[in-house]
Amino acid sequence: MTNVQRTGRQERPDNGLPRAWTVTDGAAGNVRQAQALAAAMAVEVTDWALQARAPWRWVAPRRLPGAERAFGPPFAAALAQVPPLVIGCGRQAALATRLARARGARAVQILDPRLDPALWDLLVVPRHDGLCGDNVIQVTGSLHPVDDLWLAAARREFAPLGRLPGPRTTLLVGGRTHAGDFDIVAFDRWLETLVAHVRAEGGSVLATTSRRTPPAAIERLRTRLEDVPGVLWVDAAGGTAPNPYPGLLGWADRIVCTADSVNMLSEAAATHVPVHVAGEAQGRPGRFVTQLLAMGRVRPLDGPPAPFAVTALRETARVADEVRQRLARLPAA
Repeated sequence: MTNVQRTGRQERPDNGLPRAWTVTDGAAGNVRQAQALAAAMAVEVTDWALQARAPWRWVAPRRLPGAERAFGPPFAAALAQVPPLVIGCGRQAALATRLARARGARAVQILDPRLDPALWDLLVVPRHDGLCGDNVIQVTGSLHPVDDLWLAAARREFAPLGRLPGPRTTLLVGGRTHAGDFDIVAFDRWLETLVAHVRAEGGSVLATTSRRTPPAAIERLRTRLEDVPGVLWVDAAGGTAPNPYPGLLGWADRIVCTADSVNMLSEAAATHVPVHVAGEAQGRPGRFVTQLLAMGRVRPLDGPPAPFAVTALRETARVADEVRQRLARLPAA
């Protein structure tokens, strides 16, 4: 069984861009954050999807003897020639960024690795986690690629969605998290109210689920949306149709997002349309929702969604600039 995979963009040293790696465990949310930061920093990147072997998998990002072998021979060999910058996201990746730093790379770790921040050059962490330090950069929500150019490209790629009747309500549905269960009864209640409102105003629903969405919730979506104009995309393993998620954000007149996903809420908040939060969440997602509510960027879905003035929340470019500036001030390795 292989435990390391090089994916996506590959190094091309002759194009003049600084070289970098992204390292993640392959989870979509972690990959998205690492790649978004790399793209905003304009580096030529090689993407690594890593799964540590036992026993290192159990203790990462702590180092045990022989940690260079944790991710298998390909990554161990690559450590002999690390690029100037390595960007990691997630607990497994935090071990990989430590290993690369020991070989001379600058290590930028996204998300709190739950160890001394001094083990990395920079940490990029959500503000709602409350971690502070001299080498810590706080971000509101999560990093992502959503900006005006991204949204315009999404509208071009998924142009047919723009012909659906308006107002177009984009519905982003998550599911159970480590912080709590998904309340299917409450979900069905507010979904019924939302769909009735869309029917009455003659609009459409652009809905998508996540890998965490319970089958019962997907079934209720299919039933409730059966006679409503729009689209419902379900993340089915082995499917060939492209995920229209970018188009759902690009063509939205308003967005309803369940409270359980920091990533989906962050990307919804990066658009120029009102965002309504459905349901409740505990832990980190709950703290982030509280933060967005205090900022006035989102409102709770406690009835038919009403319009309100918004300012797009975008942090990736700012964080990239700060990472660039801070790394330039570090002494030579």
